[in-house]
Amino acid sequence: MNDDELAASLAAYLGRLTFVDRSTDEVTALLVDAVAAWGESQGFRVYRRATSVVPLPAPYQHRHSVVDVACARRAGRPIVIEVDRADRRRTVEKLLAEAGAGRVALWVRWGPGPFAAPPMPIRLITCEVAVRNHRHSQLSARPAPQHSAPGRLGGQPVELPLTAD
Repeated sequence: MNDDELAASLAAYLGRLTFVDRSTDEVTALLVDAVAAWGESQGFRVYRRATSVVPLPAPYQHRHSVVDVACARRAGRPIVIEVDRADRRRTVEKLLAEAGAGRVALWVRWGPGPFAAPPMPIRLITCEVAVRNHRHSQLSARPAPQHSAPGRLGGQPVELPLTAD
């Protein structure tokens, strides 16, 4: 799979998620779990909180940052995936560094949107989530319900009373 196909595959996998009334931390954990499950379903070796090529800022520069999920593939470049609610400059810098090191960089952004496109070669996967009272919900796109076909009620329109007697 090329980079765009990987991003599309992950987007389709995440598109099946539904959740209601979750905290910010719960949504992030749910998405990280789903990203890891996607990687496993593809036959990849999956690593959570994998070491990044980017060192931490001072005074911890001797340590390295981490990515939320990394996937090793038998054929193809490794994949790194970050999951974020916010548009963070540090995440963009980290993913650009990962791409520069030869990895496929995917960024899962979630929230109410809109989502600004990151610079290439970072591939953006969006997960639009409704927010109400600091709680987050995502319902899958469901088809509209089927209504009664004409003729089921004898083909005649039915008047409904405006007030109860």
